[in-house]
Amino acid sequence: MNGRAPAVKNRNAAAIQITAEQLLREAHERQDEKFKAPRQRIEDFEELTEYRGRKRKEFEERIRYSRQSIKDWIKYAEWEASQNQYDRARSVFERALDVDPRSVDLWLKYTEVELKARNVQHARNVFDRAVTLLPRIDTLWYKYVYLEELLMNVPGARQVFERWMTWEPDDKAWQAYIKLEERYQELDRASAVYERWIACRPIPRNWVAWAKFEEDRGKVDKAREVFQTALEFFGDGEDEIDKAQGVFGAFARMETRLKEFDRARTIYKFALARLPRSKSINLYTAYTRFEKQHGDRAGVESTVLGKRRIQYEEELAHDPTNYDAWFSLARLEEDAYRSDRDDGQDAKPDRVREVYERAVANVPPATEKRFWRRYIRIAKIRGTIARGISIYAIFEEIDTQDYDRARDVYKAAIKLVPHKQFTFAKLWTAYALFEIRRLDLTAARKVFGTAIGLCPKPKLFDNYIQMEIQLREFDRCRTLYQKFLEYDPSLGQAWIQWTTLEAELGDLERARAIFELAVQQSLDMPEVVWKAFIDFEAAQAERERTRHLYERLLERTGHVYISYALMEASTLGGDDEDEEEDPGSPEKARAVFERGYKELKNRGEKENRVVLLEAWKTFEEEHGDEESLAKVQTLMPKVMKKWRQAEDGSGLEEYYDMVFADDEREANPASFKFFQAAQDWKARAAALADLSDSSSSSSDDEDDNDDDDKEAD
Repeated sequence: MNGRAPAVKNRNAAAIQITAEQLLREAHERQDEKFKAPRQRIEDFEELTEYRGRKRKEFEERIRYSRQSIKDWIKYAEWEASQNQYDRARSVFERALDVDPRSVDLWLKYTEVELKARNVQHARNVFDRAVTLLPRIDTLWYKYVYLEELLMNVPGARQVFERWMTWEPDDKAWQAYIKLEERYQELDRASAVYERWIACRPIPRNWVAWAKFEEDRGKVDKAREVFQTALEFFGDGEDEIDKAQGVFGAFARMETRLKEFDRARTIYKFALARLPRSKSINLYTAYTRFEKQHGDRAGVESTVLGKRRIQYEEELAHDPTNYDAWFSLARLEEDAYRSDRDDGQDAKPDRVREVYERAVANVPPATEKRFWRRYIRIAKIRGTIARGISIYAIFEEIDTQDYDRARDVYKAAIKLVPHKQFTFAKLWTAYALFEIRRLDLTAARKVFGTAIGLCPKPKLFDNYIQMEIQLREFDRCRTLYQKFLEYDPSLGQAWIQWTTLEAELGDLERARAIFELAVQQSLDMPEVVWKAFIDFEAAQAERERTRHLYERLLERTGHVYISYALMEASTLGGDDEDEEEDPGSPEKARAVFERGYKELKNRGEKENRVVLLEAWKTFEEEHGDEESLAKVQTLMPKVMKKWRQAEDGSGLEEYYDMVFADDEREANPASFKFFQAAQDWKARAAALADLSDSSSSSSDDEDDNDDDDKEAD
C-alpha cells in the first residue's frame, strides 16, 4: 500500500438509490433504547426507613445548594405527602414559605396537598393565610371561594367574597360574586352587589349591566331608575359625553325591547339634542335604524339629516378650509329650514346663519386667487353664474326677507377680498343686482363705480354696460365705453361692442368713427376688428367703402385676397324692403384672385398659393365656365419627390415639394417644353391604346356574329 485512496472502478449510479428520509429512519432505528432506572421493591419496614432517609438526604442536600428554588421545595413536600407524612410535608411547606412567602405557586400547591389528604380545615387555614398576605392575587380568592361553594358552605363563600370586595378588585370579581348570588336565587343580594359595584367602578358598561339585570328579573321600573341615576351621575361635562352616549343608547334599546317606542324616540331625541353632533355618530346611526324599523317617513328624514350633519362636521373639524363641505352643510341646513317652514312648524333661521357665519370666518390664509375661489363661492354664487346671487345673501333676501342682513353680507364679503391683489367681478355684480332688485338704482351704480375705481377689470365694465343697456341709458353706455377704452385701448372686443351698440342705435357715422379710431390702435386682435369693420360696411351695402377697407388691409397683410374676391362676387344689401341690392361682379372677383395669385407668387408663399387656388377653383365651379376652370386647373401644383443635402451633413435626404407649372415655365423654358412634349406624347399614346382596344373588341363582336349565322344555316 502506498497510502493512496483506492481508485473508483465503477462510477455509474447505484441501482438502488438511498434517500435522506431512509438514512434518517435507519439512524433512528439503530439508536439504543433509553436508560430506565431499575424498579425497586421494598420488602420490609427497615428498607422503607432506609429509602426514606436516603431520599430526605437527597432533598435536603438539593435545597441546601439551591435554597431559592421553590420547585425543589415543592417536590420535597409533595414527596413527603406521597409517603403520608403530612406533618413533615407541612414542615417543608412552612420552611419554604419562610424562604419566599409571596410565591403563589407555593401557596396553591400547599392547599392542593391538604385537599388531596382531605384536610379541609387545614386547607381553609392555608387559604386564609394566603389571601391575607396576598390580597391582590385573584387566583387565591377564586380558589378559596370555589372550595367553600364546593363544600356547600354558601355563607362561607359569601363571607370570603365580602372580604375580597373590601379590596375593590376588578370587574370580573364583582361579576363572580353576582353570579354566586344568582345561582342561589338571591336576586336582592345580587342587586345590592351591583349597587356596591357601581359605587366602586361607575363606568357605563357597569350601569348598563345593572339595568339589564333588573330588566331580566322583571323589575322594569328599577331598570329605568338605574338609567336615570346613571345619566344624572355623568352630567354635562365634556369628559363625560362619550360615557353618557353609551348609557343613552342602552336606555333606548331597552325601551325598544319593551315595545315602548315613544319612550325610546324621546330618549334618542333628548340625547341627540344634548350631545355634540361631532361625537354622536354612533347614536345617530342607532336612531336611524330605529326610525326605519318603527318610525314614519318624517322621522326617518330627520335622522338622516342629523347623520349627514355629523359627517360634514367631522370633515370640517379635520379641515376648516374645506369650502365644499361648508357649501354642502349650508344647503343641508337651508333645505331643513324650508322643509320645517312648509310643514307649518316654527322654523328658525338661526342654525342656517350659524353655519354661514362659521364658514365665512375661515378666511383663506394666503392672498392668492386660487385659494379664494372656493371661499368666495360660500359668500357669493348660487345657481348659475349668470344669476350672480350669493347663497348666503339669497337666503337672507328670499327665505328670511331680511334685506339689511343680505346687504351686510355683500359688504362684508367685499371688505374681505384683497382688491389690490385680485378681485371677483361676479361678487360686485351680485351686489349691484341685489340693489337693483331693491329698486335702488343709485346704489347699484355706486357699487359698480366703486368696483371700477378700486379694481378695474374688463368683466366689471361689461356687466356695468349691460346693466345700463337693459335700463336703456345709452348715453351712460357711451361714457362707460370711453372709460373702458381709456383703461385699456388694446381690447378689440370692447371696440366691437361699442360699434355694435351704435349700429343698433342707427348712428352709423359714429360707428364708422369708432372703427377708424380702433384700427389706429395697437390691438390685441386686430384681425377681428378689421373683419368687424368690413362686415359692418358690407351690411350697409357700401361696396366702395368695403373695397377701400380691403385695399387698406392689403397694405398691412397679404392674406385677405380670398375674402376680398368673395366680397366682390357676393350680393350686398337687400335685407330691408326699401333697400336696393348691389349684385356682385364675378369678373372683379376673378381679377382679385389673379392679383392675389401673382402677389403670393412673387413672395414665394407656396402654401398660401395652394389655399388661394383651391378657393379660386371652388369659385369658378360656381360662377365660371369650363375655360376659366381649366385655366385655374393648369395653375394647380404637383407634388414631386426631390433630394437635398441633409442638415447634419450625413448625405442626401428625400423630401416632397410642390411644383407649379408657371414657375417651371419661367425658370427653365427649354426643359419645360421638353417635359411638356413628353407628357403630350404620353397622353396621345394612352389615347391610341384606348382606341385600338375599342376597335379590337368591335372586330371580335363581328366574328362572333358570323359564327352565329353559320350555325343557323
